[in-house]
Formats: sequence, C-alpha cells, structure tokens
Amino acid sequence: MDAADRTGSRATDAADGAVGALDLNLLVALDALLAEESVTGAAARLHVSAPAMSRTLGRIRAALGDPVLVRAGRHLVPTPRAVELRPRVSAVVRQARGLLAPAPAADPAAMVRAFAVQSSDLLLAGFAARLITAVAREAPGVTLRFLPESLEGTPALRDGRLDLELGVIGHPDPETLVEPLGEVRLLAAVRADHPLATGRTKVSARAFAAAGHIGVSRQGRVRGPVDEALAARGLRRRVVAVVPGWTAALHLCRGTDLVCLAPAGTAAAFGLHTFEVPLDLPPLALGMAWHPRNDADPAHSWLRDRVRTTWNA
Repeated sequence: MDAADRTGSRATDAADGAVGALDLNLLVALDALLAEESVTGAAARLHVSAPAMSRTLGRIRAALGDPVLVRAGRHLVPTPRAVELRPRVSAVVRQARGLLAPAPAADPAAMVRAFAVQSSDLLLAGFAARLITAVAREAPGVTLRFLPESLEGTPALRDGRLDLELGVIGHPDPETLVEPLGEVRLLAAVRADHPLATGRTKVSARAFAAAGHIGVSRQGRVRGPVDEALAARGLRRRVVAVVPGWTAALHLCRGTDLVCLAPAGTAAAFGLHTFEVPLDLPPLALGMAWHPRNDADPAHSWLRDRVRTTWNA
C-alpha cells in the first residue's frame, strides 16, 4: 500500500469512527438551541438543567467546529453556519420523531393490500363468504388470497408466506400467536331419502356404525375420534372413502348412501338431512393464528378484528 492509500485508509477509518461515536441526542439539543437561541430556553424545552445544556452546547461546538451561538449583549445569536443548519436539523429531528412514533391506525378505506389466508373448506363454505363481504364493505382495496390447506403444519406463518390461519389450529410453532374463535358441533349428514333419514326419531350407535362412512382427512387417515368412540362401545364402522376436504365429502354424501360428519348449516346448504351423532364427540375448536411479526401491524390488526366481529355476528 503506498502513502496515498494509507492516508485514504486512515481518513476512512476516522470517518467510520466518527459515525460510530455519533450521539444523535446532539441533534435534538441543537434543534432546541437553534429554535430558542437560548441555553436556558433550550434546557426548559428538553427538561434538563441549564448547566447540562451548556455542556451539550460545548460538545456541539466541538463536533461542528463552529461556535453555533455567540453572545450579543444579553442574548445569543446564531452564526452563519447555525442559520444554514437550522432548517436541516429541524427536518431531521422531525423525521426521526416520526420514525420512532407508533404507527398510525389503519385506514381501511385507503388500504391497498393482499392478505394470504389459509382456511379449511369447513370455514370457506360459510364463514369466508361473510368475511369477504365485511372486508369488501370497509376496505375495497384489500384482497383476501385463500391458500390451500397443504400449508397447514408447515412454517408458512414463520417464513411470511401466510398472514393468517383460520380453522383447527394444531401444533403451531412456539412463537405463533393463537386466539380461539369458537367451537363447531358436528352432526351426521345423509342424503334426504337415506334409510337413516326416514322413519327414525333417533339413530342408534349400532345403526350409525352399520352404515358406510366417508372420512375427511388431509393426510388420508382412515381412523379418527369417531372410530375411538365406537370402539369404546364395542362397535366398528366401515369407512368406504376418505377425502381431503368437507366439501368433497358433502358432495359424495348427497349422491350415495354414505354418512359423513358436517356442521349443521353447511350440510343444510347441500340439501342433506342431519341427525345427532349417537356418540360422545367433542366439538371442533376453531381459532386464528398469526406470527408475532404481524401482531402490531395496524392493517393486520384490523383484519383480525374483522375476523372476530364477523365470527360473532
């Protein structure tokens, strides 16, 4: 390295050191001093003592290589350098305060954003329509992108591919925030002229088990809580088909003699007959989940509030 390179390197190192040692509080103090043109006035504005502000002025003078404020009779007046800096310093301090202030509340009417939402078709069949209507009414610039359930059980919330998950929230990442929405009670559904739909006031567990069944499982599992409840009674059912979603199960149910489980309102939309499952089955607990990165985001908070109010409407 020649002499010129060494000189340039030392200058760069000195500049980097100066930036690293920069006290941005000096900008706030300088802004107050230039606005008040008084050490006492600046001290009062920043709620510090006059001696402390005087020492800060000394540090500012050393940093700028300029006296900044000089005595003129009983008052202080700014130097030409201070006059030049005054609007620039004021603008920087104003911008810094804006950066450190809480984000403003979301304005739905002006919002233009797409949210990636993963939801089971159990919710898409009914709740999603009401949510879309509520969102469109308040925020016409917002798009809800409903993504496939294949993302469930993946780090999609963690890596930002997903903004919100709705439905049965199982095994989330440790940092994931989860809020319960409510519970859905499942009924047994059959086509309107199914043998279990006619001439019976109540379907027994044995008759329920004797029918052919449709299972719903994204993983293709044949056995589930229904089978465990039947086994406790010494009964066993035959699962004729397993489909990945509720909508497909209801379509199959409408065209076959098979039985499937579904929420009452969803089954009614398909023209199916429903009856109480003759087993002690727990309801499905539904909720919403999101990553902490979105917790304080005003737009995301607004969307979560729309989910809550729509669910409870």
